[in-house]
Amino acid sequence: MDFSNSISNLFGKSPIKPLQEHMALVVTCASHLEPFFEAVIANKWSEAGGIFDTITDDENQADDLKKQFRLNMPKSLFMPVSRGDLLGILAQQDNIANTAKDVCGIVLGRQMDIPSSLQADFIAYVKSAIETCEKARKAIDELDELLETGFTGQEVKFVKKLIRDLDAQEQKVDKRERKLRHRLFKMEEDIPPVHVMFLYNVIDNIGAIADTAEQVGNQLELLLAK
Repeated sequence: MDFSNSISNLFGKSPIKPLQEHMALVVTCASHLEPFFEAVIANKWSEAGGIFDTITDDENQADDLKKQFRLNMPKSLFMPVSRGDLLGILAQQDNIANTAKDVCGIVLGRQMDIPSSLQADFIAYVKSAIETCEKARKAIDELDELLETGFTGQEVKFVKKLIRDLDAQEQKVDKRERKLRHRLFKMEEDIPPVHVMFLYNVIDNIGAIADTAEQVGNQLELLLAK
């Protein structure tokens, strides 16, 4: 894909489109977490490695798009959204892809074992985090419609509802995280300490993905308040 030409074409219409394209790539990265951890639980390390390579490729594409976005974005925008606002959203989106790749790299590098008694809750936790990212994408996908309506009317109400749904979903992730951490705490004596430490790290990072997705929605909400 020629990102330079792509970004030029997109900016010819609106700087919002490449931001939405970047978010789509970011959510694709996050969506790979579910099949990755399913492969890990099944001890299919070759398959997990292949999925990690796919995540890396998607994250690299998102990085290329991010760089082109920053380089080609006009210094001043004739619209009710500042350059800084868009760059702030872009940075949060970027963190989602980076964290997804990092957490998978840790698990793959150590060939980490997820205790059988945690596996069902763990996969549900991962799915919940992915759903949070998808809800953030839905909100970002409405940004061009917000611009067209001048941040007024029914579109604003619709986007505010999407943001409320996003916040509610992130709270569900928090509850699942607390449950997992509590169950792991009860098992600590039966697991090597270093492994326990890395398990907590993986749980925290998956939670951070959902937190960052919520931050994307929060930044969009700030735009609505201006």
